Amino acid sequence: MSYEAQRQKLLTKYPAIQDLERKSKKRIPDVGWHYLQTGTGEEALVNKNRDAFNSISLTPQFCKGEFNPTVETKVLGQTFSVPFGVAPVGLTGLMWPRAEILLAQAAKRNNIPYTLSTLATETPETVGPHVGEMGWFQLYTPREKDLRRTILKRASDSGFKTLVITVDIPLPSRRERTKRAGMSTPPKINPRFIWQAMTHPTWTMRTLSNGLPRLRTVETYSDFKSMMSVGDFVEGQMGGNLTWEMCKEIREEWDGPVVVKGLLHPKDAEKAVEIGMEGIVVSNHGARQFDAAPTPIDVLPDIVSAVKGKTSIMLDSGVRTGLDILRALSLGAEFVLLGRAFLYGVTALGQYGGDHVYEILKGDLINNMAQLGVSSLDELKVK
Repeated sequence: MSYEAQRQKLLTKYPAIQDLERKSKKRIPDVGWHYLQTGTGEEALVNKNRDAFNSISLTPQFCKGEFNPTVETKVLGQTFSVPFGVAPVGLTGLMWPRAEILLAQAAKRNNIPYTLSTLATETPETVGPHVGEMGWFQLYTPREKDLRRTILKRASDSGFKTLVITVDIPLPSRRERTKRAGMSTPPKINPRFIWQAMTHPTWTMRTLSNGLPRLRTVETYSDFKSMMSVGDFVEGQMGGNLTWEMCKEIREEWDGPVVVKGLLHPKDAEKAVEIGMEGIVVSNHGARQFDAAPTPIDVLPDIVSAVKGKTSIMLDSGVRTGLDILRALSLGAEFVLLGRAFLYGVTALGQYGGDHVYEILKGDLINNMAQLGVSSLDELKVK
């Protein structure tokens, strides 16, 4: 079955996502849409992530009386209104101008974490005032220790409380469909780009008023400020250099909880516990790095067993619905992060898109908890 046929089959199962796609694709150019949608290589893992969730069955119990499930959650020392938050996504401003700020504002309104990427198109200093106490910062670790410490200080001074170290990018991946869509750094101003800009006037006008997407956090440290030179700087400074010893150093440098994102192997989870990490995000980078990787939901039980409650376990990749969140929690995750889902909302509905996605996910989670016969998240904990 071709990728397009698989995508259509998936979207038929999820009318809400199909509706968001229809609205969003009219608002953002193809290059941004493909960046948001695609995986790596042949993209088999994109569908595998979804199929793995769909294969999980939960057996309900009935006759328990009236249900009003509670979903407030405490993780990493903070209390959140629900057991999910916004995952880090790089180049978010390519999908929708000021998307980082819009999602940070929505996170603050709804009392959920928003994770700002090192490779965002807005800076910690810009986003920090909008996210308040809900800010997490995701780090792509620079080779130079002084640069690393400078970036961490900027994030801390801007009010970000929790640090998320992404470890699953030894090299940039080959995202073939994104290349075919015309994605380049910097964007090529050619007839195709001009046509997309003309046929997506809302995106174009908003982008012109905000400025073309740039890696504003890291461009400060590049000798040249063009998008191409900044991209080369990022690849040279932040790829293929991370070690567990460096992770331990970062743990000691950051005053707050530190989470390692991108683990799939139980031995890596044990190592994260050994060096004192407060959290783990089980993730295959949204199927965007290694097409032969296992799905996070499939390896989650083994990681829960290996960790034995010594650190907080979170999950992302492939999560689209409240039922998916329920499935992850039932297998031992304490918290779930979603990237694409929240970006669908912003590209479709702008300022309040993040709030809309929050309400959809929260409502779906509560409804399915009632269908399953559980009234609190504690009842889902792996014994």
